[in-house]
Amino acid sequence: MLIVESHIDVPTKADGVEGSMRIFLFHPSIPGYPNAKFPGVALFSEIYQVTGPVARFARSIASAGYIVAAPSSYHDFVPSTPLAYDVPGTELGNSLKAKKTLESYDADSAATIDALLALPTCTGRLGATGMCLGGHLAIRCALDPRISAAVAYFATDLHSATLGANNPDDTLARCKEIKGELVCIHGTLDTHVPPAGRDKIRLKLREAGVVFSWFEVAGAQHAFIRDEMSKGRFDGAVTRVCWGMLEEVFGRVLRTELGERVGGVGEVEHCEPDADYEDSNDTKVDVKRSAYRKTKGTKEFIDPNFAALKAAR
Repeated sequence: MLIVESHIDVPTKADGVEGSMRIFLFHPSIPGYPNAKFPGVALFSEIYQVTGPVARFARSIASAGYIVAAPSSYHDFVPSTPLAYDVPGTELGNSLKAKKTLESYDADSAATIDALLALPTCTGRLGATGMCLGGHLAIRCALDPRISAAVAYFATDLHSATLGANNPDDTLARCKEIKGELVCIHGTLDTHVPPAGRDKIRLKLREAGVVFSWFEVAGAQHAFIRDEMSKGRFDGAVTRVCWGMLEEVFGRVLRTELGERVGGVGEVEHCEPDADYEDSNDTKVDVKRSAYRKTKGTKEFIDPNFAALKAAR
């Protein structure tokens, strides 16, 4: 799918200060269909703002049929140009991340959502994603009920509640407010989110009843999806696997009219693969190593090898 790239400058107000934030837009385009509508995705960047890798990630999402809006997180302090992937850029990014307030982060999320919904080509179905700082912001953005799905890559400062100038932040404490579905992705060797921190996040989400998937990549480090200046940590094969998870949840939740969630998934019945099955002629059939499920008192085979037997019943 073709992409049209542009940007808009939207007004912001946080901590009593008015300002302006640049949002980079990556819009899918289908020649001959000027009125085509697409779901929207808010994409939050790492501490370097919208860099080359972030823009390439945005283009991949847009080419799959989503309008992507990537805000410039540090508009309070610096222009929208990306920070360099070097020591000065890293130090500045971390400094600004800590200096920016939660009110400002939340105002940016709301403004990005509003900007997407204001587009006549947006269906109104919205998701969020991001990496590093942006992973945390994607989860925090999902506190807004207008977000139906969010995919967070190695979200930092979430387990420690240290986002922003007025930390501790309340993202995990409020996670029960999340109405959409989450996908949380981490590397097992991520020093920014250590094992105990990952366990804490997962437990809090489960206790809050959040619908989420959890994926820890064996041997992956922090920033393993960044295809530039990742200090040798980029893993293209694993990145493609993670892309599949994003594509699945966005495709299922944002592109499909599911309606409101009603109840849970129902009772999940335990499967007993090692058993004998008696057919209508009282002849025992060995179904060891073959899965079946019980349905209204009958045993319905899943294994296609038993299709003929099932039909005979």
